[in-house]
Amino acid sequence: MSKVPKSFGRKSISASAQPRSLIEATPELVGVWQARVLTLFPDAFPGVLGTSLTGRALQDNKWQLHTHDIRNHGLTKHRNVDDTPTGGGAGMVLRADVLGPAIETAMARQSSDCPIVYMSPRGKPFDQNMAREWAQGNGVTILCGRFEGVDERVLEHYNIQEVSLGDFVMTGGELAAQAMIDAAVRLLPGVLGNADSAVEESHSNGLLEHPQYTKPADWNGRAVPDVLMSGNHAKIDEWRREMSEALTKERRPDLWAAYTPPATKKKRS
Repeated sequence: MSKVPKSFGRKSISASAQPRSLIEATPELVGVWQARVLTLFPDAFPGVLGTSLTGRALQDNKWQLHTHDIRNHGLTKHRNVDDTPTGGGAGMVLRADVLGPAIETAMARQSSDCPIVYMSPRGKPFDQNMAREWAQGNGVTILCGRFEGVDERVLEHYNIQEVSLGDFVMTGGELAAQAMIDAAVRLLPGVLGNADSAVEESHSNGLLEHPQYTKPADWNGRAVPDVLMSGNHAKIDEWRREMSEALTKERRPDLWAAYTPPATKKKRS
């Protein structure tokens, strides 16, 4: 078995250098946040989750990732997992009598209070609040569909919540699952180097993040705003809030409509 990569710094790890031993060689630990993924393509994981901060946290057991191969529960010697849509139509649908045993296997190893979600373009839009809810729990179980989707009875029987990454259709749920897991894992204690990063970024307070700058102070005739060089932290905070509000109002009127500026918030009795 190949060795688990030791470095998760600035040098990214190529897909071919990300051994599944990062998942398989790690014993399951009680009390550690668990992401379980039901998929026809377990070799797609850890993927990007095995790099950078999430990869380091995975190696350090600050969270764990476990894949469950749906095809292990396939039917006949060919391990068939799908069939034609009842009533006719294009494509194939993942069978209930295949997904049921796969889900049962994953549920038996997952904390009972962890949500089970299905990656679906018709689902509830994934957002920062959902990522925060997942991170505050014990983990999440994700079902990745393929083809035309899954038998509706599976979703009903296991009370599976459909979640969407956006208003578009992908060939499968694996990339969406990795994106959502990443959003939740980075909020776990000790994953980010600076805990304030999760507080100040976009969507954490209902606004888009303010512009960021670093050295050099002047680049191609464009200077860093003077207020950021002033050392006056009250003025800097005010400028950043104003910029966040302006960007949100311009680019995301939906977020702006739901936002209540601090100065107009009603005091709780």
